Amino acid sequence: MTLKDMLIGCLIMAAVTYVTKAISLLLFRKEIKNTFVQSFLYYIPYSVLAVMVFPDIFFSTASIWSGIIGTAVALILSFFRRSLLVVSLASIAAVYLAELIIPLL
Repeated sequence: MTLKDMLIGCLIMAAVTYVTKAISLLLFRKEIKNTFVQSFLYYIPYSVLAVMVFPDIFFSTASIWSGIIGTAVALILSFFRRSLLVVSLASIAAVYLAELIIPLL
């Protein structure tokens, strides 16, 4: 992923976050009581970020298998509610080890 791609991704994420907050402020004058609308507006930025990042996870390494292993480690640790730092470091370590082992196979 190049710097240009990262900047474009950040701009898209900022725009999506701003638009969802602005729409809720402009369209709804009163407090939103509908839990569906609240959760929709809350999770839109996260889902857009996930959609933008997820495909690059697999293809940012030398082998798709190391990307799959890193993703699996991240999902498992996230499921058990580990901190973001632990998930990130463990995923990086898993990808690194997979990159070392895969050429030996």
